[in-house]
Amino acid sequence: QVQLVEGGGGLVQAGDSLRLSCAASGRTFSNYHMAWFRQAPGKEREFIAAIRASGGGTYDADSWKGRSTISRDNGKNTVYLQMNILKPEDTAVYYCAGMKGFFYSGRLLARDEYEKWGRGTQVTVSS
Repeated sequence: QVQLVEGGGGLVQAGDSLRLSCAASGRTFSNYHMAWFRQAPGKEREFIAAIRASGGGTYDADSWKGRSTISRDNGKNTVYLQMNILKPEDTAVYYCAGMKGFFYSGRLLARDEYEKWGRGTQVTVSS
């Protein structure tokens, strides 16, 4: 069984960059497509980006294109999210999630398609 633990969150200032990590336990991490979501207080959990199990392709939410980069290291069982030019409205809990199967936008954007979720890491951006 794969378990996910996010890290790297914290308090940063507007304009800063931050790299989140998500470490997976278990031997089947490389079988999962991985994604990052975030959830701000009072709002729904929203998709940020996803990466294929092999690491050979990514899909980004339009609102994050050019401002974030998702990557993974299957040798370290870890997926990363590099975020740049952070804004106060980026304040949220950030979650990583994993799924198997077909990698296409219709599934990637749907929270219910993901089998595995971490507990999240808080990112707070001050103005």
